[in-house]
Amino acid sequence: MQQHSIRRFALALAVTTATGLVLPLHGCAGEPNKESANTIYAEAAPAENNTANDNISTSRQNAITRAVASASPAIVGINVTEVREYNVRDPFYDFFGDDPMYRRYFGGGPRTYQQEVHGLGSGFIISSDGYILTNDHVAGNAKKVIVTMTNGEKYDAKIIGSDKVTDVALLKIEGRNFPYVKLGNSDNVIVGEWSIAFGNPFGLFDRNSKPTVTVGVVSNKGVSFTQDERVYRDMVQTDAAISSGNSGGPLLNAAGEVIGMNTVIYSTAQNTRGAGSIGIGFAVPINRVKKIVDLLREGKELDRGFYTGMAVRTVDDKLAQGLGLDRSEGVIISEVARNSPAERAGLETGDVILEIDGQRIVGEEDVLVIVYDGVVGQKLNFVVMRNGEKGRKTLTLERRRQ
Repeated sequence: MQQHSIRRFALALAVTTATGLVLPLHGCAGEPNKESANTIYAEAAPAENNTANDNISTSRQNAITRAVASASPAIVGINVTEVREYNVRDPFYDFFGDDPMYRRYFGGGPRTYQQEVHGLGSGFIISSDGYILTNDHVAGNAKKVIVTMTNGEKYDAKIIGSDKVTDVALLKIEGRNFPYVKLGNSDNVIVGEWSIAFGNPFGLFDRNSKPTVTVGVVSNKGVSFTQDERVYRDMVQTDAAISSGNSGGPLLNAAGEVIGMNTVIYSTAQNTRGAGSIGIGFAVPINRVKKIVDLLREGKELDRGFYTGMAVRTVDDKLAQGLGLDRSEGVIISEVARNSPAERAGLETGDVILEIDGQRIVGEEDVLVIVYDGVVGQKLNFVVMRNGEKGRKTLTLERRRQ
């Protein structure tokens, strides 16, 4: 259906353009107007024609087009094959599971089956020897990864490493002298500056081996949230159109430097093929990506198997009044497990967390962003309010007990 729609649109556009070109050749009575025709096809003076073309050509070239021309060869389309495992429980087992005849003929109980799932995304080459960046949710669990270059060549890619929490995956293809992009400094991003998104929305890269380019501005920066056990911290927000399939592609500034990796969108427009852009997209800041890549290239993994042993809830107006707080801000510790890292840190039920590692805590999401982004052995410095007095506590993220 989508292909037919595209063809109808293209045809309508072609007809409209052709009509616009033909009409000036006819007079009001429908006869050819020779004077008009001669005027249209008459050759301009060579000097004037060359000057006009030079001016137009110069005006069309700008920082955006130069950045696009420079980065495009390093953008890749990514096709993945992933094996997913599903657990299915027989709904009748709860009622007839004790019946030996039922178990004999129907088996019953939970069953596990595997299914191959095909997906696509975007990526970009970061070195001449073929290292490629993309999202963990694009290729992190892939059984097979095929990378398509802008010249149409396809490569089998190896997954060097991946980190689910930061949603970063590092791939490698064999070869030399690959085109690659320049990584910028996301700490210097300016809200309102140009942003250029590259990628493979809805698999369009497969049509002509060329990335789709969209342009907008940096709408915001330092936006943090969690989703599906991932921590999206200090994200760069842009209104450059980002849709399903753009994940893993780069976000560039007008200087042609990568400032982020396109990852998440807010969208109200969805169908079975994915979500479309409404102008609210987020990119993982490239400085955060660099830190993960440095570890993955060295063969290291981030050990996220920790626990804290505490539960928290956001302080609302009613709770703030009961605690004697001036405003409804921070989170309260609602539970502390015995013999847990939280208990060993001296944290207690009823403590109100105001800061962690110098960052102000307004709600529960702020705690999740900081804590979930940690690794085993990391120490977190808390500022808490207890009985109207502030105190400092240090919590060590310990390995989760089996």
